Amino acid sequence: MTTICTILSGDLVASTDLPPTDIACAFAVLAQTAGEIASWHRAPVHFTRNRGDAWQICLPSGDAPGLREALALRASLRATDKRFETRIALATGAVSLPPDGNLNQASGAGFTAAGRLLDQLKGAGFDHASGDALAAATLLAGEISHHWTPAQARAVLPMLAPDPPTHAEVAAQHGITRQAISLALSGAGFAALSAALERIETAQTQERLR
Repeated sequence: MTTICTILSGDLVASTDLPPTDIACAFAVLAQTAGEIASWHRAPVHFTRNRGDAWQICLPSGDAPGLREALALRASLRATDKRFETRIALATGAVSLPPDGNLNQASGAGFTAAGRLLDQLKGAGFDHASGDALAAATLLAGEISHHWTPAQARAVLPMLAPDPPTHAEVAAQHGITRQAISLALSGAGFAALSAALERIETAQTQERLR
């Protein structure tokens, strides 16, 4: 069955500098975050590892821009270890998924576009195959998030959820003050990123309803 989905394709940056145990840890973190993303969408996203240090997820609706999810995946890695980094290519298009959800066996324009874009990415960038304003926002968000510290990433990660906790709740979870969380979010540029995500997602929804 063919459907329209948003694909995120990524790989670990400088994975050859990491021992196998650290690579395994990074992929465990990505898989866990993919599970949380699936709960946002109330549907599986089929996290799949491929090509050794690469991975993919499939968001179940083509209405999802995918940028919020990309930021969550990056934040989870950075929060775990400052050496962990991923570049991410995003694309929306028609896809055909196998019954077992193994994305290595999936096909379609969405996967092709994301894969080709990932092959073109340099460094730790983000990009979107649309090539439009969404792609521009994706580039900027990738650059901003690349400079997050682990503390900033730990503050940002829970706030990316559709129903985020309060600053006080995040502070209690990490055993720090609410002020420390606020400072970390400010340093991460989260207010602007959050506003941009809301505008992008609202625009996508309005486009679907036309």
